[in-house]
Amino acid sequence: MRILVAEDDRTLREVLERGLREAGYVVDVVADGEAATTMLKDNEYEVAILDWRMPKRSGIETLALVRKSGVTTPILILTARDAPLDRVEGLNAGADDYLVKPFDFGELVARLQALQRRPALRFNEEIRCGDLQFDSATRELRAAGKDVELTSTERLLIELLLRRSPAAVSRRTIANQVWSDQADAVGSNTIEVHIARIRSKIAGCDAKIETIRGFGYRVVAA
Repeated sequence: MRILVAEDDRTLREVLERGLREAGYVVDVVADGEAATTMLKDNEYEVAILDWRMPKRSGIETLALVRKSGVTTPILILTARDAPLDRVEGLNAGADDYLVKPFDFGELVARLQALQRRPALRFNEEIRCGDLQFDSATRELRAAGKDVELTSTERLLIELLLRRSPAAVSRRTIANQVWSDQADAVGSNTIEVHIARIRSKIAGCDAKIETIRGFGYRVVAA
């Protein structure tokens, strides 16, 4: 299992390299965004870790650049920035996950393993279920041919459900992917409120969000 770690802090970089090797990974390490860009384009990795703030090219800039070039490696952004808008920016740039410093190393490994189990995502594509369409490049949703106005949270939520459709997505996965480091504070009622708002906005199209009792939600065509 080969992984790329791009982190400019030498101490943290060495800790990550040593810990991930002990966890069974073959680890490549770089200290700046330009080197990370080259490595991601030239090599196949199971997963990659990018620090947000790096010299020469930031992690977000690196992420956007490699996604544009077609790299589909699962990528986790590592950062001290924990504002909701920062998480939205990272996920919209093409990140698969987002972990805030300081972090527990066990959680990091668990998140990396979860990323490895996911099907590779494709970017700059249209995701469709019936006449519900999400453009991952423009971040726009259309229902029965009409544009749907969404909040940032709603956009992340419907994209997650559409990407996993017709499979169901658990409430825990939704909390982790949409609310990231605030996931533990997000309850079922919060998720249900956002689901209800999306349902009202896509009413009239032939796709619907189903509730899977005791588990989560899925999007299916009627």
